[in-house]
Amino acid sequence: MPPNYKRLDKDNCVFLFIDHQAGLIQLVRDFDPHEFHNNVLALARVARYYEAPSILTTSFDTGPNGPIVKEIPEALPNAPLIRRPGQINAMDNEDFANAVRKTGKKQVIISGVLTEICVAFPALSLIEQGYDVFIVTDASGTFAEHTREAAHKRMVQAGCQLLNWAAVAAEIHRDWRRDIEGFGAIWRDYVPAYWCLIQSYESAKENKS
Repeated sequence: MPPNYKRLDKDNCVFLFIDHQAGLIQLVRDFDPHEFHNNVLALARVARYYEAPSILTTSFDTGPNGPIVKEIPEALPNAPLIRRPGQINAMDNEDFANAVRKTGKKQVIISGVLTEICVAFPALSLIEQGYDVFIVTDASGTFAEHTREAAHKRMVQAGCQLLNWAAVAAEIHRDWRRDIEGFGAIWRDYVPAYWCLIQSYESAKENKS
């Protein structure tokens, strides 16, 4: 039997933004800083667009890891921020684990810093608990490409799926016709040069009317 295609469903997913902290982000070397910043904010925009529940968390933010970068809670003002006093695996924190459970969602979309620790550890815990786990590869960062690849292999072996933020957005959306302008605006704002395509579309639409 071929494996089931588990599609992301906007009514059954929760977004977890784990440890996107001012100190930890300085360790990210597998992406250009501007590119990584763009990807994380794009994912936050996707979560807001679909009105999916989101949970933010930090680890030891009074220490060198630093506070969560302000753009994420600004983009997701209704998302709770769970400040873990020290647990490295976010799922070891009772408040965070309870927040995930209370959403009632079974599809968990994870991004974070660092990939092999702050992303992989809770991802493996969630897989063990029966969730479907989707890792947003380009909104998660780490020391180097080789450490990222090792983390990806470990998570895939456990049953996680790997996607970038654009794939998350498109799989949830299903059909462009649901909302051409709204969905297109995300691509316009976060995919380099896509704004030209949107301008062409808008110009053609104006000329037609």
